[in-house]
Amino acid sequence: MVELFKNGYTSIWKQTDNDFRRKTCGGMPMRLMFIGADHEVTGSCYYLEAAGKRFLVDYGMEQGNNVYVNAELPCPASDIDFVLLTHAHIDHSGMLPKLYAMGFRGPVYATKATADLCDIMLRDSAHIQEFEADWRNRKGRRAGKPDFVPPYTMADADGVIKQIKGYPYEQIITVAEGIDIRFIDAGHLLGSASIEIWLREAGKERKIVFSGDIGNVNQPLIRDPQYIKEADYVVMESTYGDRSHGERVNCAQMLAHIIQETFDRGGNVVIPSFAVGRTQEILYYIRQIKEQDLVKNYGNFTVCMDSPLANEATEIFKNHPEECYDEEATELLRKGINPIGFSGLKAMVDVKDSKNINEDDERKVIISASGMCDAGRVKHHLKHNLWRKECTILFVGYQAVGTPGRAIVDGAEHIRLFGDDVAVNASIRVLPGMSGHADNEGLMKWAAAFEKTPQKVFVCHGEDLVTEIFANRLRRELGYDAYAPYSGAEFDLLSGKMLSTPVGVPVVRDGGGIKPSTLRARSVFARLVAAGQRLMTVIRHNEGGANKDLAKFTDQINALCDKWDR
Repeated sequence: MVELFKNGYTSIWKQTDNDFRRKTCGGMPMRLMFIGADHEVTGSCYYLEAAGKRFLVDYGMEQGNNVYVNAELPCPASDIDFVLLTHAHIDHSGMLPKLYAMGFRGPVYATKATADLCDIMLRDSAHIQEFEADWRNRKGRRAGKPDFVPPYTMADADGVIKQIKGYPYEQIITVAEGIDIRFIDAGHLLGSASIEIWLREAGKERKIVFSGDIGNVNQPLIRDPQYIKEADYVVMESTYGDRSHGERVNCAQMLAHIIQETFDRGGNVVIPSFAVGRTQEILYYIRQIKEQDLVKNYGNFTVCMDSPLANEATEIFKNHPEECYDEEATELLRKGINPIGFSGLKAMVDVKDSKNINEDDERKVIISASGMCDAGRVKHHLKHNLWRKECTILFVGYQAVGTPGRAIVDGAEHIRLFGDDVAVNASIRVLPGMSGHADNEGLMKWAAAFEKTPQKVFVCHGEDLVTEIFANRLRRELGYDAYAPYSGAEFDLLSGKMLSTPVGVPVVRDGGGIKPSTLRARSVFARLVAAGQRLMTVIRHNEGGANKDLAKFTDQINALCDKWDR
């Protein structure tokens, strides 16, 4: 057993000798290995070997429940030549400082906006790591426990930030002999990208596309996702691969209604919001609300943006209108209107200002990170407002399994904050249509844009069952050879064959939690459901077939059902 991140998780992945692979696979390897966000939503990471280079696409931090053990990187961090980064969200970029701490010194290629956002987000993450380590060690020393070492420090974050190189969308970049890349706007976050990669080796070329996080359409500020027409292989996300966002709502009007009814009750509206992306969208809608006077009788009501990171990110949003803004936001700028600024907006900087927010009876909107309520200043605002019936807690983004935000949305009666149980008495609302991710139809539209059927599509970045459901839909509706790999799976990009297909290994935690046997059962059941869906597809495809064949097929199905229905 080899320790993976010094954070309590371990990996049973055993390193394989590359010389052996060269002999058994025929010539030099051109391979893809899945490391993170496989049958899980967070921790994206993919390892590739081609043209004599070793590189990663993303190196993200796991957030919320970590269900499956991640495979190790199959080489030392110092041997990684470079990293390609889809976007700045921590579940895609958050372990880059750790990679630096382990010896990586190569360049990180990203879009210009992603490079700027990483400058603040990775520093913020490092601050959180150091703060948490200090807090744990103060408690641990009193109990006689050894010091907890954070995954990385501010120095590590500063080190890797200096290696991030920003490039524009749609420019072909040669990152090494035999390896070209291009960033295509994914419409998920300022600077987010799908990445096209052309690999050439031994006179052969393969093109692999990494979707990154595919954006929802008609989001404020940023453009809709762009589509890619050709690829040999595709690695795509499936966060909302099993559900639709539903009918599009007027977010500004719905938000105004929630603010109005909450203020009328005498309460505050607390919005746990991701500091980068979602907060700026909320500001965009509140500017509309104030401009159109949609909230009555409360004048120029106060909006507290209580997140130092959000404050810095908002400035970065202002600095990248040309390459990232959509037509509506660009038109506002032409008229001299700041799309995300308005009177009554207060940006809280220091802790004292943050604490003072809840010291008066003024009705206000409080926007604070983190978006899943698992860290940051929002926890203080929940402690002051969650128990009050007159208040509203408004969720505007995805809530990962295992986070306090998910517990609240799922109907928890109490949550634990700073060692105390706090009653959930406030009105709990979810603003639909605010997701930064494409829903199942948006994902299907992105996948269907390929004019020639890819040789294989790998489905990742989704909850366990969701990856299987979406892979099955790709097979059923588009005829794609789709597969949802577990961490440690390897694929030969030249031969088009899987080199290894491991089954997910559940994480085992001290102190109880879900038993490994239960997690394995869930995984197997997910595969069974997907198989059942595929069976229905086969049945429908045989409609109108020969009666004799259909009768035989029916007898076979009934025989299986008789065997298992006991």
